[in-house]
Amino acid sequence: MLKTRIKASNISNLTDARYYAAWAVNWLGLNMRASMEDALSLEEVKTIKDWVEGPVIVGELDILDFEVAKSTIDDLSLEAIQVGMFTPVEFLQSLQDYTILQEVIIDKTTTFASLNTHIATYFDVVDYFLLDFEKNGLTWNTLQNNAAISLEQLQALCRRQQIILSIDCKAAELESLLAKLQPYGLSIKGGAEEKVGFKSFEEVDELFEALSMEE
Repeated sequence: MLKTRIKASNISNLTDARYYAAWAVNWLGLNMRASMEDALSLEEVKTIKDWVEGPVIVGELDILDFEVAKSTIDDLSLEAIQVGMFTPVEFLQSLQDYTILQEVIIDKTTTFASLNTHIATYFDVVDYFLLDFEKNGLTWNTLQNNAAISLEQLQALCRRQQIILSIDCKAAELESLLAKLQPYGLSIKGGAEEKVGFKSFEEVDELFEALSMEE
């Protein structure tokens, strides 16, 4: 059992999917963003869905063409989707039969006030907010020492909302992060295979070992 809920994000191959499913993560985010080179095809998504059991499958989508997106969601029988931070509220209102995660990208200029305003706008249509500090190189160390959003403000937000954090944090510091912020969960990102069917998970193993509870 893990100390917090985990979303495996940006999965673009079966090797990653099977690895994270074996760790019993809560969500398996499949990269279906048409704008990215390593995006999964519909057939690859179906293959992964057939192979893995346990995690909720999350389709990580670019919502560029709403009709195509809705058709894709239905064709794959997805339970959950992840959308970008500028997806129109009106479109998400039409998807209330699905669990919706929204990625919110944080940079060093993001203020607590602007983050609060964004979340208030989407509160009624989003189930989980995934705050991505990692995409702009913000680390747990950055957040503790020099950030526009204080730990106290982020802790208060985690108490009010179901917040999943994507942030670069060393395995030895995960215990401190979880204790101070108490997020709903963490996001860990997958990546490219070194060759088909093979990938080193040494660094991720360290994270999972730090998150594992003694039974």
